[in-house]
Amino acid sequence: MAEDATTETVTPPAAEPQAKARPPRGGRGGGNNRGGNNRGGGRGRGGRDNRRDDDGEDLVEKLVHINRVSKTVKGGKRFGFAALMIVGDGKGRAGFGHGKAREVPEAIQKATAAAKKAMMRVPLRDGRTLHHDGQGRFGAGNVTVRSAPPGTGIIAGGPMRAVFESLGVADVVTKSVGTSNPYNMIRATFEALKDQSSPKSVAARRGMKIAELVQRRGDVGAEEAKAEAEAVTE
Repeated sequence: MAEDATTETVTPPAAEPQAKARPPRGGRGGGNNRGGNNRGGGRGRGGRDNRRDDDGEDLVEKLVHINRVSKTVKGGKRFGFAALMIVGDGKGRAGFGHGKAREVPEAIQKATAAAKKAMMRVPLRDGRTLHHDGQGRFGAGNVTVRSAPPGTGIIAGGPMRAVFESLGVADVVTKSVGTSNPYNMIRATFEALKDQSSPKSVAARRGMKIAELVQRRGDVGAEEAKAEAEAVTE
């Protein structure tokens, strides 16, 4: 009986090397999963960037366009996706970006990260409309943006509407002539927004007071111009 007890105590050490021998086979399996880990790592990096950028602010993300492309290879067709995103804070900052990936979520994530890095500030009048009219061109795209009185709403269609909604504009009138390519329309719209200037910056450049500059429009009295000048924050 004692010898049987010793044999029972000896068998577990014999089983341990077998358990230790399994990880190498699992290691080879882990080697096959390296590609999957790298792809997952790409998603993880994008997720961390998104969380870091979203700290302390609420962003409006709008998907404008997704394009699917295919490449014929020896084994068949390989599909890819390109996404165009608009990101804004609804308070005068917006940007656009595009990303390409094998899957739609990864393409959207890349485009969102690119849009956050390219965000620009546009001065708004009373926080609802543009200060003045503008025109932008990019390639075959030609767009015109105009300020509008309260209650007009966003008179824009397609990709241009997404830009003004993410920007926080409530009243604007736009017109697009030429191409309907969303990429060119978005770039032309941002070219028009880059030329926007506020009374504060123009008065500082000319060495004038904001009230004097506002009053020179002709449709505002002295008291109204002074009140409007005090309300200008950017």
